[in-house]
Amino acid sequence: MTITGIAALGAGLAAIGAGIGIGKIGGSAMEAMARQPEMHGKIQSSALILAALVEAVSLFGVVVALLQG
Repeated sequence: MTITGIAALGAGLAAIGAGIGIGKIGGSAMEAMARQPEMHGKIQSSALILAALVEAVSLFGVVVALLQG
């Protein structure tokens, strides 16, 4: 396996990790909103900020992995 192949594998793992993380955030936010509907706005804004942070870390991982290849 070449360095390019390893870099592509790292980029793929970063994308999969982001998908799992955002899915967990979304699922937990929906569950929290179902339990406390009055907190809908605060939970939703927190979930959006967290999803953006997960996406930023994932993009950083993809860029680093591709720069290595």
